[in-house]
Amino acid sequence: MNQTGPIRAIRHVAVLYHPKIQQSHDVAESVCRWLAEQQITAWPALTWDETAIRPRIPDMDLVIVLGGDGSMLRAARMAAGYDIPLLGINMGRLGFLSELSPSNWEAQLPHVLTGEYWIEQRLMIRARTWRGSDLIGDHLALNDVVISRGSLARVVRLRTRIDGNLLTTYVADGVIVSTPTGSTAYALAAGGPILPPELRNMLLLPIAPHMSLNRPIVLARDATVKIGVRTDHKAILTVDGQFEVELESGDEIEVSSADHTSLFIRLGSRAYFYDTLLARMAPKPVADEY
Repeated sequence: MNQTGPIRAIRHVAVLYHPKIQQSHDVAESVCRWLAEQQITAWPALTWDETAIRPRIPDMDLVIVLGGDGSMLRAARMAAGYDIPLLGINMGRLGFLSELSPSNWEAQLPHVLTGEYWIEQRLMIRARTWRGSDLIGDHLALNDVVISRGSLARVVRLRTRIDGNLLTTYVADGVIVSTPTGSTAYALAAGGPILPPELRNMLLLPIAPHMSLNRPIVLARDATVKIGVRTDHKAILTVDGQFEVELESGDEIEVSSADHTSLFIRLGSRAYFYDTLLARMAPKPVADEY
């Protein structure tokens, strides 16, 4: 469900920028100066410096993220649970999650300060990893959770249950459990459908299945997926494509909707997703060669 802003007065803003994109640093400095001129406290930080950022997130009213979708994913996980909205300035390639660009942020930020925006709430998922009776991992994801083979080109067997009922045992390179946000990421490349971001459903699909169920499944919003790993070599759990955990045969991963949603500030039409989708994915016209 989406709502019309504002959700809080904006007095303190974190400005997160990408450590390897010089333009990101330059724009962050400009944003901080502009905010200071509006008597708003701006705190700049490197997006990758989670140790420094996490303790300060609860004191923020807004998080501005300069980078690509990867930077937005990092910020979303750090802000989860605090009801703090994110505003992206795209410095990357696709920019599905970002709202602004380096060329228009200065014209658009005043609208944010005056509450002329709406809040888009996006589903997050929680993945808990069990080794026997021991909980060895507990992670939030905005895009997806992937259980896959390691470096060896050998399939893994993934016994998959939905709400306690056996679905199938995938014999595959892996399985993706995706949010609607992640449906335009790895899941799309693996042949999954595109889900609009306002949905609360999860998507389950195998990666290169061998002689097993090969269709993506859209799950009910409150479903719980349990995946048991069977392999004679290492397998890997990947969260949002940004960090990974080594798995052993017998490990079980439980994936469900998280208690938190990610909040994104939107300034344009509520149909923006389809416009963005076409702009990012439709092939550009090619000049007639003849």
